[in-house]
Amino acid sequence: MGKYKTPSLTADIFIFDDNENFILIKRKNEPYKDYWALPGGFVEYGECVEDTAIREALEETSIDVKLEKLVGVYSNPSRDPRGHTVSIAYTAIGNMEEMKADDDACDIDIFTKGDLEKMNLAFDHDKIINDCLNAILR
Repeated sequence: MGKYKTPSLTADIFIFDDNENFILIKRKNEPYKDYWALPGGFVEYGECVEDTAIREALEETSIDVKLEKLVGVYSNPSRDPRGHTVSIAYTAIGNMEEMKADDDACDIDIFTKGDLEKMNLAFDHDKIINDCLNAILR
């Protein structure tokens, strides 16, 4: 079993409100330290991806979310400089007034689509965010 390389699995969460505002966290650690990113993280062994998304949202934003929609799977082998990482992205809702940066996040804020052009975003989160925005507008 050990002779095959396999990618790591992560979940990313797009937490939004009725006005299409959404939350991003500023990364505390490398890679992409001090870049804005979607809340998210690695799936633990024995954990389903949906549970990872809910756990990571709570750990990084202090918000207890309800997953709304599976948006997509992002598997470009070069999307993460640490190695081949596949991310499954979800939209979610939760009380954004409860947001507080924690765990791997050093800051947190609410953004709009118009903010994206002037931001340094981690990984391929610009693509994921745009896909999420398109998903909630349908």
